[in-house]
Amino acid sequence: MNDDALDEAAEAELATRWGPFRLVAFRDPGDRGEHLALVHGEVRDRDEVPVRIHSECVTGDVFGALRCECGDQLAAAVGVVTAAGRGVVVYLRGHEGRGIGLLDKVRTLALQDADGLDTVDSATALGLPVDVRDYGPAARVLRHLGVRSVRLLSNNPDKARALETHGVKVAVRERLLAPVRPENLPYLVAKRERLGHDLPAPELPDA
Repeated sequence: MNDDALDEAAEAELATRWGPFRLVAFRDPGDRGEHLALVHGEVRDRDEVPVRIHSECVTGDVFGALRCECGDQLAAAVGVVTAAGRGVVVYLRGHEGRGIGLLDKVRTLALQDADGLDTVDSATALGLPVDVRDYGPAARVLRHLGVRSVRLLSNNPDKARALETHGVKVAVRERLLAPVRPENLPYLVAKRERLGHDLPAPELPDA
């Protein structure tokens, strides 16, 4: 299989509150999923293009859930891209709950509330994997868009390594921090201490 190829892609202009984007919807041959790339400015044959690879999170991205930082990170990434005058936000669907799906994600949230488990232990207690996300679709759409290297907006070193494995040059990885709240503090602590994310020691502003 040609790692540059997408099964299907469709493009349209999209006006947003942050500014104009080119919306690229695509079907990936690797997972047959449908994903999105929001492209701002000229990115083809450019180096160090600001790029956010964002995993779908319905609760955080759509409904503003406070127990994760997903919605805050998505908004911050779009802001960085528009401020830079160019960039890409790749929105990977099927990544809910680090790939376990929405139903099982809600089951882990209930277990966290009932038993005080963190995001890692609540998954393994249900016999679920901790992280099964595939970043191949993101790499393929970036190659399709002609991006030469990326300035990756992520706190997750594994995401940078995965992109490099799929042939995308990560020139630099840049932290994308979100506000710390009582509701997301346990989640941020677990991401730092259990999942190896590049985060400062999370503490509440008035702590």
